[in-house]
Amino acid sequence: MLYVVTGPPGAGKSSWIRAHAKAVDIVIDLDLMALAMAGPGADHHSHTKALLRVVHRARQAAVYEAEQVLDTTDVYLIHTMPQAKARARYKRLGARIIVVDPGEAIVRQRVRDMRQPAMEGVVTRWYRDHRQGGSRPVTTQASRAW
Repeated sequence: MLYVVTGPPGAGKSSWIRAHAKAVDIVIDLDLMALAMAGPGADHHSHTKALLRVVHRARQAAVYEAEQVLDTTDVYLIHTMPQAKARARYKRLGARIIVVDPGEAIVRQRVRDMRQPAMEGVVTRWYRDHRQGGSRPVTTQASRAW
């Protein structure tokens, strides 16, 4: 089974996976991949453009390879803001979409406390795209289909 875990920065996507995945499962987490590929002492959430380019390509390769073992292995993929093409691919694969969102106020506070200022814009885009301009709370760790 493919689990695509989505939500705004700081929502708790990695924590959700740690609570649900087993040691034998495959976890594809861009931030962890970047940290593994960065030099010693790198910031967990601040990456150079060059590193991100390499990591995005590595993630694409990892997703492709993971697709080949979905019949025998659970795969957890963090994808904060998948575009239409990616959503269609996940749908074809029968993915379960997990939306992790403890609410905008909590997310914004976490981003202010733990992330780079540029992440504020990603949070704004995530809520705009997923709420279509509304301000209703989104259920924490809800699952939904696109």
